[in-house]
Amino acid sequence: MTYEGMIAETITINGDKNQPISAYVARPLGSGPFPGMVLLHHAPGWDEWYRETTRKFAHHGYATISHNLYHRAGEGKADDVAAKVRAEGGVPDAQVIGDTEGAVQWLRAQPWLNGKVGVFGTCSGGRQTFLFACHTKSINAAVELWGGRVVMSKEELNPKQPTAPIEFTKNLSCPLLGLFGNEDRSPTPEQVDQHEAELKKHGKQYEFHRYDGAGHGFFYYDRPAYRIEQALDGWQKVFGFLHKHLSTR
Repeated sequence: MTYEGMIAETITINGDKNQPISAYVARPLGSGPFPGMVLLHHAPGWDEWYRETTRKFAHHGYATISHNLYHRAGEGKADDVAAKVRAEGGVPDAQVIGDTEGAVQWLRAQPWLNGKVGVFGTCSGGRQTFLFACHTKSINAAVELWGGRVVMSKEELNPKQPTAPIEFTKNLSCPLLGLFGNEDRSPTPEQVDQHEAELKKHGKQYEFHRYDGAGHGFFYYDRPAYRIEQALDGWQKVFGFLHKHLSTR
């Protein structure tokens, strides 16, 4: 039996424009080196599911950070803060990119990192994961889970989200894994087709997996959307993909 342990704690990092933001970090004990993961939380906020998922990645051998994209909206219960952010029209794409770069750079400064970092997000965090992967050269893999509004109509564009992420596809800097439910409405299967066509057009390295019988949020075991078989297969795809692109062993 080898000893197994983990450290999990809340820290402060420098986010966009060097503003301090909170982040939750979980990593295996020991000197590593460990591959790094950055988790972009979903629209419901920096919540328990993301805390648990941060520890899940640590359990699988990844040093993982989940930064609070809603930090500037104040303290409080995740769903209260999320409601406040929603009322304000969400967080600006540029700020999310800056905050996420801060999380990546925090990981890259740690002595136990193996030099490789991946990014993972679900729902709005899936969209932001793809967006970030098109605006940085600092990551080695991106995992987008049902990223809604990667494809946006002109009516959906606004000052905080001035450009649809799909427009940046040519700048995608790393391999991409996408998981989607065929019963989802955001993104719809047609939007996933568009997303995929653009990746093909620009010769990007990607793999998409689409699940019948699954809609939006099919990984969330605490919600009616949960689909156990599809979620278990999806997690296998996630860890297989990350092992391929982040492992140095």
